This record gives sequence, C-alpha cells and structure tokens, in this order.
Amino acid sequence: QVQLVESGGGLVQAGGSLRLACAASGLTFSSFAMGWFRQAPGKEREFVGRINRSGGITYYADSVKGRFTISRDNAKNTVYLQMNSLKPEDTAVYYCAASRVLTDSPDSYYYWGQGTQVTVSS
Repeated sequence: QVQLVESGGGLVQAGGSLRLACAASGLTFSSFAMGWFRQAPGKEREFVGRINRSGGITYYADSVKGRFTISRDNAKNTVYLQMNSLKPEDTAVYYCAASRVLTDSPDSYYYWGQGTQVTVSS
C-alpha cells in the first residue's frame, strides 16, 4: 500500500520560513518524480514545483521561484519543500505527489499525500 505523508505545516508570520517533508512508503521511491502542489480555499489545486528521480533537476512555478526549494533524499524515501520569505498568499493546503513522468500536470501524478496546512499571517 502506497503512502505519502506530509508534515511540517503550521502557522508562520509573513517573511518567515517553513520546511515541509513528505515521507513515502510502499513504492520504489527513486523510480518516481515528485511534485508539490497546493490548494487554497475556493481555488483550484496549483502546481508548486517538481523534482526528478535523482534530485538533480527541479522546476518551480513562477509564484514561488527564488523562495521555495525542493530536495529529496532517496535513502530516506523523503522529499522536502523549503519555503522562505513566505507571503499570506502562500496560505494553502500543501500536497506532495508521485509521478512516473516529470510533469506539472496533477493528472499525471498517481499517488498523493493527505496534505498539510500552511497558514501565513500578515
């Protein structure tokens, strides 16, 4: 049974930082590209960024570029999202997801975590 479990969310002031982690089990983690998505209330799920299988290639949405960094540790079956210079508009539920292809489209991600809430106060 595949499980993706996010952690690290919480309440932070604008300008602050958070580091999210997503621990994977039940799959060959190094065989999957990993993505981060977010969904704010009343809005569609939004692509945040992705990382390839080895961790050598990352790509980010323009809205987070230069502030967020994705990394992974295949030995620990974990992918991370380091979020710096947070803004109130970053408030959302953040999800990690696994895909066999490197893509921005949520439709191509097979497995999803349950999400973790990030709230940025102004």
